[in-house]
Amino acid sequence: MKDTGTTRLIDTIEHAEHASLEAVRSFLDTVNGVFPRLGGDDGPRRKIIDSAFKMTEQLVSTSTGLAKNILDVTEKALSEGDEKSTSSTK
Repeated sequence: MKDTGTTRLIDTIEHAEHASLEAVRSFLDTVNGVFPRLGGDDGPRRKIIDSAFKMTEQLVSTSTGLAKNILDVTEKALSEGDEKSTSSTK
């Protein structure tokens, strides 16, 4: 079972990821309203949309990596604390 702090961290990161996706959706709605679909998909509209998705991927990847690092460090610290308390009670 995960402790409350870990659960809150995961929930916070998930919320941040969802907020990032919603921001991109809103941005894309704006782009779609300003740049109508024209014949080809290689125009400025496509470049803007591709850039928005790339930015979102980077944001989500960064937040996921940060969460993993925090959880790894926390797990290591808790394990070391458990080892010290076990050895001091012997």
